[in-house]
Amino acid sequence: MRLACPECDLLHESMEITYGHSGYCQRCGAVLFRNHKNSLDKTLAFAITGLVFFLLANIFPILVFKMNGNTEANQLADGALEFLNSGYWPLGILVLFASVIAPLLVLCLLVSILLPLKYNRLPVIPELQIRTLLSLRPWAMAEIFVIGIMVAFVKLGDFAEVGIGGSLISIICMVLAMVLAFVFLDRRTLWQRLDQLK
Repeated sequence: MRLACPECDLLHESMEITYGHSGYCQRCGAVLFRNHKNSLDKTLAFAITGLVFFLLANIFPILVFKMNGNTEANQLADGALEFLNSGYWPLGILVLFASVIAPLLVLCLLVSILLPLKYNRLPVIPELQIRTLLSLRPWAMAEIFVIGIMVAFVKLGDFAEVGIGGSLISIICMVLAMVLAFVFLDRRTLWQRLDQLK
């Protein structure tokens, strides 16, 4: 099995390394793979955890505003929907996709690939699922969304009473779970497991 460097495209022969170590590109030094013990199981656990927190993030409000006796609560998709209602369609669709749809699809794809493998079954269309997952990953920008919420929290605190809703904690936990899922995901192990089952 040969691996292409994600940075410079140099091809490398795949080698067995001990758990806890990484393989690096000979030319540019980029990480080719990390050999984590039970990497697919850990990735699946974090992906399911991320899905649970995603569902919780859509139930509770993110921020609660109190100003002049009026209280208003915002949920995860409210910002994108406000752009759409105001006529800013391209921006609204982009925000909705990057903050809600892409993270959900990434987590669902991870679970749909790894859950069948856990029970020694092939996913439905593994090659397409993996390609879609890798294409969507850069668009799942929930972590940028969290930074935006924190900035809004600080700025709005100057002229209104702003409280943190349960959804914000859930979004932060979802982002952490998604990051950890990709930290433990070893693509080399994933392809080897698929080849074994085929």
